[in-house]
Parts: sequence; structure tokens; C-alpha cells
Amino acid sequence: MTYLIGSHHVTLSVGGAQEDVDFHTRILGLRFIKKTVLYDGSAPVYHFYYSNAAGDPSSVITTFPWRQAGIVGQRGTNQAREVLLSVPSGSLDYWVGRLTDHGVEATRGERFGRGRVEFRHPTGIEYVLVGNDGDPRVGHTRGGVPEEAAIHGIHGIGMHVYDQDRMVEFTDEVFFAQESVQEEGDVACLQVGKADHGNFIELTGNRTDDQGTWKFGEGTYHHFAWNLDTLENQEQVKFDIEGAGYTDISELKDRTYFKSHYVRTPGGALFELAVTHADGGWDCDESPEELGQAFMLPPQFESERENILARLEPVTTDDGR
Repeated sequence: MTYLIGSHHVTLSVGGAQEDVDFHTRILGLRFIKKTVLYDGSAPVYHFYYSNAAGDPSSVITTFPWRQAGIVGQRGTNQAREVLLSVPSGSLDYWVGRLTDHGVEATRGERFGRGRVEFRHPTGIEYVLVGNDGDPRVGHTRGGVPEEAAIHGIHGIGMHVYDQDRMVEFTDEVFFAQESVQEEGDVACLQVGKADHGNFIELTGNRTDDQGTWKFGEGTYHHFAWNLDTLENQEQVKFDIEGAGYTDISELKDRTYFKSHYVRTPGGALFELAVTHADGGWDCDESPEELGQAFMLPPQFESERENILARLEPVTTDDGR
């Protein structure tokens, strides 16, 4: 039997490196857990990882800062768009105040029976804090956000699609959709996988915007990763997806901390099928207490460490690292 647990991480193409670190650690209060580089291509680009207190797989936001390379993307339809994060339902007023105090415009709202706060990353990427009761994941408090407001982790993914039906068909056929689909205005919402949290997909019908960027480019969402739990299950899920005719799927890629396949969905968003394998995890090269302190490189890049560092802008994390 094949299965999907829930979310694993979300990856974004952002702008300035220091700007991104400050936004995620000093404003959102997330934990900085890894500083490494993009494994694909030859240009040195940072890869940052942020998480909740425990670094739960369903809590991680990763970013590629592209401003130094001068590559800019376009937000549009047939593209992942909103970063949905879970917070305690009673914390939404706190978040409006905190964001406003940091010069970030924030708007309260409600959708599918849950309160929410909408705002944007400095590069324009849409973020949404969604109020949830009973989310067991523990937020990070060393970043200045109190326990009763700290971000639990991922709530899900927001996608803009030309045809919502094709994406629902994909989740029904091969991507572990739970039974019900909620609809509110031009947005449909469903859950995938076994988890009770962190696995929502919101589909906004959008036939007015131009096609969004699918490649790397500042200001855009690159991919959303799902937790497939084991390498054996991951391979079987890949086989099932290909067997249904969705053959735009990659070979297995080793990202040190997890191993992944990537599949382009009918709604345009790139989904990653990720597994934190036995030799991986965030602490495979740093102790749990020291996560994010060192600049980590995969073995194939280690001989170029000095050259890579010389081509990247220096960054300082919230605690001085």
C-alpha cells in the first residue's frame, strides 16, 4: 500500500540574502537551521532553511536568494503562490500588530472557517498565517515570538490554476486526496495524505493573470515538498504517478538531508516527493543544538569552499551567526 504522510517543506526564490534572513527570523521568529547552497547548476546561490522549534519536516521553509545573480521571476496563474503557515487561532491579532510594527502590511480575514492574516515577503511572495486549534507542533520562541503565538509549521500550499478540475482529478487519482473538497468563492480546498495538519491545498481559479514563472527567479514560489516517509514507499508512489500518465517526473536526487523526486502537476505547481532517509536529517552534519551555525557544503563542492564564499554576500542571523 502506498501512502503520503503530509507536508515536508516549501522552497521559494527570494531576493536579498540578509533581507530574507531578517524576515524569517526577526519578524516571523522562525529558527535558522541550515546555511548551504543550491545543489543544481554551477552558479553559487545560498540555500537557507528555517523551521519551528524541533525542525519538524512539516515546518520547514527553504529559500534561494537570487538578487545577487540578477534573476527575477513572475507571479501568475498555473503556479504555486501562497505560503500557508499554521499559528494558534488566538494569535491573529498579535500577528497583525507584530507585522505592522515591523513595517509589513497585514490584513485579517477568514476562509473555510479559519481566521487568517495575509501579508507579503519583501519580494512580494504571498504569505498567510492560518489559525488552528490543536496543532501539536511546537513553535520557536527564541526569535522573540511568545509560545502562544509562535508558528507551528506549514498549513499547506496555495495554488493559482486555470482549471481547478484538472488538479482535483490529479489528487483523486494519484495524490492521496481525502474525501471532501470545500469551496468558497473562487477557491477550492482539499487535504491530502494521512496527517490532520499541514497538508491543505487551496486552489484559486485564476484565468486573468499571465502564466507564472516555473524556473528559478526572485519573487516566486519554486516547489512544495511532501513527506513520503520511506524510500521504498517513495519509489512506489513515483511508479504509480508515472503509471497514471503523469510522466513529467525526475530521477531520484540526493539533497543530503533528504532524497527526492520532483513532479510537475496539472495545476503547474512543482511537487517534491521527499524522504528524510536514514543517513540524512538536519542534524546529519551539525548537532541539533548547533543547527545553522556553520556553512555546509556537499562533498562535491567542498574543494571550492573559499571560492564559493567569496562570491556570496555575507549574512548574519538573528543571534549573531
